[in-house]
Amino acid sequence: MKLDRFSGPVLSLFRAVTGLLFLFHGLASIFGVLGGNRGTGQAVEFGAWPGWWAALIQLVFGALVLTGLLTRISALICSGSMAYAYFVVHQPEHLLPLLNGGELAALFCWSFFLVAVLGPGPWALDALLHRDRGEATAHPPVAAARMGAERA
Repeated sequence: MKLDRFSGPVLSLFRAVTGLLFLFHGLASIFGVLGGNRGTGQAVEFGAWPGWWAALIQLVFGALVLTGLLTRISALICSGSMAYAYFVVHQPEHLLPLLNGGELAALFCWSFFLVAVLGPGPWALDALLHRDRGEATAHPPVAAARMGAERA
């Protein structure tokens, strides 16, 4: 069974789930829903640095990544915000994520970086918009897998 044919849809699902989880963090922190900021049941104070601004990035760009709209730049912004969170908030406590509580920041950072590099996958608004304009939308890993399959 060749699994290459699933790479595009799996990338799309990975992007959507990662964006949704990030969006939930933003909703919790800005509106105090879903347990609130860090499980306190409260929202972050409006405009507070850096918490409120981080939550705004999580809300807006998490939604964009979820839908696959402006995906690469949105994912890069999300990745950068999590790198900032890791190195400014967590890393001063200890180098290793397991010991400084930064596992989630590190995972989000690298997950969004992966999406920024590989793109949104075929199930994204970006792919739909490019298709409507007649542009090629082949996802590089998917296209490479197809070429390899054709040679075999």
